[in-house]
Amino acid sequence: MRFDDLPDWLPAWCLDHLGDRPAGVLFREQSMSTVFGLRLAGGTDVVVKARPDDGRAGSCVTAQARLAENGFPCARPLTPLVAVGPLVVHAEEFRPGGEVLRGDTPDIAVRYAEVFARLMTALANVAVTPPLPNPRWVRWDHTDPGLWPSIESLDEMDQSPVPAYVMDTAGRARRRMLAADLPCVLGHADFEAHNLRWLDQQVWTVHDWDSLAWQPEAALVGAASAVFPKMGPATLPPIESTEAFLAAYQDIRARLFTAEEQQVAWAASLWTAAHDLRWEALHGYTAVSGRALRTQAAERLRRANA
Repeated sequence: MRFDDLPDWLPAWCLDHLGDRPAGVLFREQSMSTVFGLRLAGGTDVVVKARPDDGRAGSCVTAQARLAENGFPCARPLTPLVAVGPLVVHAEEFRPGGEVLRGDTPDIAVRYAEVFARLMTALANVAVTPPLPNPRWVRWDHTDPGLWPSIESLDEMDQSPVPAYVMDTAGRARRRMLAADLPCVLGHADFEAHNLRWLDQQVWTVHDWDSLAWQPEAALVGAASAVFPKMGPATLPPIESTEAFLAAYQDIRARLFTAEEQQVAWAASLWTAAHDLRWEALHGYTAVSGRALRTQAAERLRRANA
């Protein structure tokens, strides 16, 4: 990205809130948020994030700041959340370095589970307003009509490309989760491989704190156990890897899930894959997890008592 292509508001925003103007662009990424990596005139590298104001971001940035203050490996926010027209914006430190840990074997699953357990332990001590509505890929508790949370850009498409087994699996998993009576907690709902970096065998940075959610602990752990290998398109690890993730998480937290929590965790592992496969089917492509979900759905549904 060229410096001249930065949004008009950004240089003045940096001067007002960081005390310096940007002199160069390190990167620009676009997903749910627009993320700018900038080098300021004084030589400091920072990251500025801008996203539509949906009422969630304030809680997410506050939680991220608390974790950074307490030594959790994540970028430290440098500014509070600031409204810029329809957007909310904040800056955080730039934490380069580290590599993605790839793979979906049980031993890799355990390493990710160790980080997730540490993350959830840290978040248990953070008090913020629940960041609702939840991200759409874990919004199985929505009150919209139909199976999926209402998203106009998806709902207006022809739904016929979505395979019947995806719809059936998502429906059964959702009914199981909605039938549970478990308290909600704060947790990371986008615990995918591309959102973590590792250095010298240790986690270096966890990214994407905009994706915090307010769901039962078992459901958040179950979702993480299914998406930890994800680098792009939908994915689903082997059943034994989800099993290893769930077991390691409980060991580290020194708290065994109840039978209901175990079932909810397995149900949540299916919802995330089904959600992603629906999105991909509507956009005209199918990932490897389509075959994995077909192969694994019956066993995961059995473990979910769904």
